[in-house]
Amino acid sequence: MLRIMPVGDSMTIGSTGDHTWRYRMWRHLCTTYGGPFALVGPRETLYDKAADAPTSYAYAEPDFPRAHLAGWGEGWLHMAPLIGEAVRACRADVLLVSLGLIDLGFYTNAEQTAENVREFVAEARAARPRVRMVLLPVIPNTRAASDASFAAQVDRFNELLAKAVADLDEPRSPLLLASIPPSYDIHADTYDGTHPNASGEHKIAGAFADALYQGWAMGEPYAAD
Repeated sequence: MLRIMPVGDSMTIGSTGDHTWRYRMWRHLCTTYGGPFALVGPRETLYDKAADAPTSYAYAEPDFPRAHLAGWGEGWLHMAPLIGEAVRACRADVLLVSLGLIDLGFYTNAEQTAENVREFVAEARAARPRVRMVLLPVIPNTRAASDASFAAQVDRFNELLAKAVADLDEPRSPLLLASIPPSYDIHADTYDGTHPNASGEHKIAGAFADALYQGWAMGEPYAAD
């Protein structure tokens, strides 16, 4: 049984009524991965904007393994202290990680955020030495489109993330850097300039799926259903 843990911020947890890219990824793996697998993690809910809390189970398609480690407003800074116990408890084999926008927007600069990436990787490996990880750079968002200094921080962090993946990759616990979806458009693929709509969910799922296929021959290239 391959245990896959989605890790992320508001784009990963999703909010009431969303499918989430986690669902799109599950659907893809159901048809392309030639073995048993499960999505795992210590959380299951969506974020409820009305309640301002992660208390919703109102998925657009609720009948799928909804487990994850994602939180609205949480970043590398928040997940690094949590990932070890989550990996240990859930026996995660593969982490699909989409973090960084919240860190850069509210908490840490690019260099500090990159240090938290390294701490995250170390904590995950301490819990499960053979864990694999796929890390997605910060994708296009409305703040970067309108704030040149923030866009520069995003670009710098993405460079440092690529360096961290290159530095920390090892045969026993390999790392992959997913590619930002080349056609990702904040006007067409989000509902507010940041959070993915249906097409955005497919593109994020596709970024992870294509990395798994290209890097580890896991599944097949992504095709939106």
